[in-house]
Amino acid sequence: MSLQEYRPSQFKMLPDVVKNLLIINGLFYLATYVLENKFGIDLVEMLGLHYIGSDKFRPYQIVTHLFMHGSFGHVFSNMFMLWMFGNVLENYWGGKRFLIYYLVTGFGAAFMHYMVSYFYDVQPVLSAINDYIAAPSASALESFVMTHKFNISFYAPEAVKSYFHEFQYYAGQLSTNPADSVALQKTVDFMAYYKNYFLGMSNMVGASGAVFGVLLAYGMLFPNQLIYLYFLIPIKAKYFVLMYGLFELWNGLSNDAADNVAHFAHLGGMLFGFVLIKYWNRNDRQNFY
Repeated sequence: MSLQEYRPSQFKMLPDVVKNLLIINGLFYLATYVLENKFGIDLVEMLGLHYIGSDKFRPYQIVTHLFMHGSFGHVFSNMFMLWMFGNVLENYWGGKRFLIYYLVTGFGAAFMHYMVSYFYDVQPVLSAINDYIAAPSASALESFVMTHKFNISFYAPEAVKSYFHEFQYYAGQLSTNPADSVALQKTVDFMAYYKNYFLGMSNMVGASGAVFGVLLAYGMLFPNQLIYLYFLIPIKAKYFVLMYGLFELWNGLSNDAADNVAHFAHLGGMLFGFVLIKYWNRNDRQNFY
């Protein structure tokens, strides 16, 4: 069956799925702000997606992270793009198919982000920690410190910072006296603690991956539709999507330590969206560029 067969019989200015996604995301952001400021409850930490290996991971985070956002600008930009392009897609596909697409691209984005992040950023550090715990020594600790920078967040609890300062003291003791068994054991204990802390630092939030999937679908289904950059510069949707995708790839490969945007999640949303659309459209190839 072709995608053409999923056109609904009427057009809605704000179709049901997009409308409810806007409401849910808005309510989650409002709850995040209120609970943090009134009760000190960090919903971002609770509902954002942590690594499966972290003790902060909960299965429901696979879904809830799609509705969490770190700032007003974050939620506004995502919801604006969802409204702008999602309206057209839901009217074209119908609500059920649009929701399936939105969720698949959102989950796919999270999968892509954590796969890339794990193999390039996390796994080397975990391997080095495990190696040190298995065979600790003053020289091994020096090698670890030279190769891997400890990533203790400025916003980390005081208990974490205090423990890290204690570790630094015993590391200094071990450097002075490599035979100090007490200092050696203290560094091993800290490494085991840091391993779990390091895994728990990563916390993915936002609907950006799903929104990029929506953008990709718009460019595939309506390739020659004009999009106005900054509301002034006209560009065909297919070129806009291509340029945006290349921009995200460039930023992802740049791996800027100061950049906290999950660029490979954006690319993952687009990739899973592309595959899903091609699967749906496998018997009607003539409608796409």
